[in-house]
Order: sequence, then C-alpha cells, then structure tokens
Amino acid sequence: MIRFEQVTKRFGAKAVLDGVDFEIKKGEVFIIVGLSGAGKSVTLKHMVRLLTPDEGRVLVDGECISDAGSKDLERMRNKFGYLFQSGALLQWMTAGENVGLPLREHSKKPDEEINKIAREKLKLVGLEEAFDKYPANLSGGMRKRAALARAIIREPDIILYDEPTSGLDPATSRTIDRLIADTSRKLGVTSIVVTHDLHSALSIGDRIGMLDGGKIVELADPAGFIASKQERVKLFLESQYITRKGSWEESTAS
Repeated sequence: MIRFEQVTKRFGAKAVLDGVDFEIKKGEVFIIVGLSGAGKSVTLKHMVRLLTPDEGRVLVDGECISDAGSKDLERMRNKFGYLFQSGALLQWMTAGENVGLPLREHSKKPDEEINKIAREKLKLVGLEEAFDKYPANLSGGMRKRAALARAIIREPDIILYDEPTSGLDPATSRTIDRLIADTSRKLGVTSIVVTHDLHSALSIGDRIGMLDGGKIVELADPAGFIASKQERVKLFLESQYITRKGSWEESTAS
C-alpha cells in the first residue's frame, strides 16, 4: 500500500529522516510514535508529498508519489483523507458545511446531495445532531469527529491522522481511539496514525513503528513493541508508565 525506500529528509544540517525504510499493509492501522521532533509528522507529510525526500522515494500502491507529475499527484492524493492535529475546521462554517466542503470543491454534486452525504458521514462518527452547529459551539472531541467526517466524505482508501488525541482529556481520547478503530473496520481503509500517546497506539494499532534519531528503531505488533529489547523503546514505554511488568496488560484484559 505505502512503502518508504531509504527516505532521507534534512532540514539544514539535521537529518530528521535518515534512510527510513518500511511498508504499510493495505487495511491495517499503522501507528508511528516517537518523541517530539523525531520526524513523525514529517513522515506523514511525505506520504501525500507535502514534503519531498532529499534521497529515497515513497510509493503508494506501487507508484512513486515522490516525483509524480501534477496530474498523477492529484490523482494519487485523492486516495487520502487527512485529519489534521487541530481539526482545521473553518470557524465561519457549520459542521455540515465543513464536512461537505471537499465535495463542493472537487465534485459537481448539487448542494442537496452534498448535504445528505455530509449528514451520513456525521452520523457515522456519532455527530449527526451537530450538522447546523458552528465549531465554536462544539467540544474538542466533537471537532475532531467532525474533522474525521470531512476526511472520509470522498471515501478515501487511506486516512492519515496527525496526533488525533492531542489536547483531549483521557476519556475523550479513548473515544477517538474507538472511533478510529471502528472507522477503519467499517470502511475497510488503511489508517496511519501519528501519535505520542502510547495508550492509543497499543489500543488500536496493528503495528507500531518508533522513530528515533531519524530511523525506525522498532516495528512490531503491540505485544512485540512492549517486549522490545531496544533501550530507546524501553525508555519511551517507561515514560508513559507502560512496561512489560506494569499494569498495561491487566487494564487491557479487563
């Protein structure tokens, strides 16, 4: 589905990504974790070519997006939905208008049909009653859900999530986790989630890749990630009170 082949990206003298190489499988929930500044969002931006590698290449469904021409790039980007960290809802539009915006910009569907589809997507994320509400009147979790409805309105094959639980309380964060998992399952999409929230990563991820020092230092399923022998991974787990002998396994088993 998506493959990074020895991708390097430098900002000044610093190589934020240094020969990164991994593959994301079709239909999986793939999590990218790491400390602040590790290159998580930089990795995400390469998938839709908001950034271009200095070396290496990124493939989407076997096609190289890193050097695609304008027409091919537009076609390839249409495979993606993107949930920004802030939600990025337009404050002067209602939730329904925000959700329907991609169809208004990229299709010739009449407003009545767009509104119907927007309501369906809002219903899918449990937010149908917010169709006529403005972002200022929605909670942080509701804004994230509305932004997800907008991300899926064009029925993408791949959804990119940039820190989807950032700024949310723990209870709302777990609600967003369940929503990501449910959306992936119901729509059959490939989901790539960038997060610093290990509870989220371990709850919903099929595989977890950790970036550190510009490289993928671990790539494993949740159980394998917890059992990693990599010192940087152990420290990262311990920083969020998740260890192989800690309470994580007990809490997930209940």
